[in-house]
Amino acid sequence: MTIRHHVSDDLIVSYASGALAEGWSVAVATHLALCPSCRRRLAAAEHIGGELLQSMPAEAVAVESWTAVSARLHQPPQRPAAKPVGASTEGRGVVLPEPLRSYAGGDIASLQWRSLGRGASQIHIRTADPETKVRLLRIPAGKPVPEHGHGGRELTLVLSGSFRDGDEVFARGDIEDADGDLTHQPVATPEADCICLAVTDAPLRFRSWLVRAIQPILDI
Repeated sequence: MTIRHHVSDDLIVSYASGALAEGWSVAVATHLALCPSCRRRLAAAEHIGGELLQSMPAEAVAVESWTAVSARLHQPPQRPAAKPVGASTEGRGVVLPEPLRSYAGGDIASLQWRSLGRGASQIHIRTADPETKVRLLRIPAGKPVPEHGHGGRELTLVLSGSFRDGDEVFARGDIEDADGDLTHQPVATPEADCICLAVTDAPLRFRSWLVRAIQPILDI
């Protein structure tokens, strides 16, 4: 597996610092599970962050600060941790690496998909993050998604199959980072259905009036 499209520097730094919202963190952690190169970038960012903290002058803190820190230590982690995919896992045909598999409640074969029409389907992934929507998408082989723009940011991580967007091809582990400047129509390649993880912070802007009319029903 050769990954050609990686997580941006701003996402790596925010993830390393724990400042990234949960929805984006799920996408970043899943990419990290598949991408040794970005795991090395994350380690470098964490190292630099640690060095910066060590170089800062000490400051007096309130007595109750330890109580607040202790309470936070007993809370569930806010940053999903990537678990690198091993060769044995890949060999068993596992599609969803951790932490995504736990968020979804299982691997692809055990999940309940909701039809979007024309063979496409989706699964909403629940998080505690009100800023983003996280979903799995299945696009039939050789079929396009409706042409659309973005009201905000969209991360699309390929988990199985591949899609073409313009001159670029995105395969397993590749992540596409789109913003409000991009209008596009990705097309699943003909070899197999394309399964992706998509995270957005605003509704998509579809060109088709028919898709816009049913958009609230489909929740996309």
